[in-house]
Amino acid sequence: MVLTSVTHLRVSCEQDTPVVAMLRPRSGHAQWVLAQRYDLSPWVPAREYVDQYGNLCQRFVVPQGEMTLKVTSEVEVAEQVAVDPHASFTPVERLPDDILVYLLQSRYCPSEAMDEQAREIVRGTAPGYAQAARICDWIHATLEYRYGVSDASTCAQKTLQDAAGVCRDFAHVGVALSRALHMPARFVVGYLHELDPMDMHAWYEVYLGDRWYTFDPTQDKPRGGRIVVAYGRDATDVAFLSSYAPLEVVDMTVTVEAAKTGPAS
Repeated sequence: MVLTSVTHLRVSCEQDTPVVAMLRPRSGHAQWVLAQRYDLSPWVPAREYVDQYGNLCQRFVVPQGEMTLKVTSEVEVAEQVAVDPHASFTPVERLPDDILVYLLQSRYCPSEAMDEQAREIVRGTAPGYAQAARICDWIHATLEYRYGVSDASTCAQKTLQDAAGVCRDFAHVGVALSRALHMPARFVVGYLHELDPMDMHAWYEVYLGDRWYTFDPTQDKPRGGRIVVAYGRDATDVAFLSSYAPLEVVDMTVTVEAAKTGPAS
């Protein structure tokens, strides 16, 4: 399926402010970018680089006052995410070198402290996809989706204590519990078609066999129609806008619509 996403940001600052934005999806194993437009008003010089996780990052300086950013992307994505109950657990010694970083605990995912709980959740479940799916189902059934419980400092352990949070928090819990069982897991941000209310969304992926599998504990079943914007160890690595002086996001709107026709053959 082909999705068109439009992200519109209005920001304000009292002085010229350097920023790094992460708003432009790139083509990869899960999607193909067919067309894209990135508008800055007022226009300023910008440059782009690829970070260590493969994300496209845009650098520019927001001038004093207000600026609007609008990113429009037309992306071909899978209608269904891959599901493989037979996908095997990959022993650490057989993991590709670039996957190992996703076994390490990180700021929001203190996996070493969650080992006992992870093993209790998957007790009696075979290693591999079955355990990863069990963790996702457990989060969906156990945690309440509720605004106002968490903030930018909330880690996976705190979310478990509160038994509530939002998509970012659910994903952190999934990542941490997966890593506790030596399954590499990475945090993902992007867009989910027909999410209500529409906004940037977070989920996670687990590396099994020789590939990544998508898990989203905010949903009651696997859903496709996802545009990936960025990957990272946790939310630290995927901020959509990082500023290096005080900057206010005045408003932000996101729309995601299915194209009426598919890509040209």
